[in-house]
Amino acid sequence: MLTDWWTIALVTVGCAFFLAGTVGLLRFPDVHTRLHALTKADNVGLGLICLGLMIHDGTLPGILRLGFIWILAIFAATVSAFLIARWHESAGTED
Repeated sequence: MLTDWWTIALVTVGCAFFLAGTVGLLRFPDVHTRLHALTKADNVGLGLICLGLMIHDGTLPGILRLGFIWILAIFAATVSAFLIARWHESAGTED
């Protein structure tokens, strides 16, 4: 029962980070600050959700699978944010 409470708490806090990243996307003035808000908040949010699900699952294959998903998402967010920022710089567009 204690693991269920930890799971609920971590998933809830992770969802709050996703919400904060979305608010940052909508409210920040330029592309670079929007990307910063999205990549940082979403990576922490996904990490907390995966941690909560790891606690809930409790098996080694499930824990490794969720950790691998989180690592892949971090790399994907890093590469996509870099490509978007680089495209924005080369296009010379103003927000």
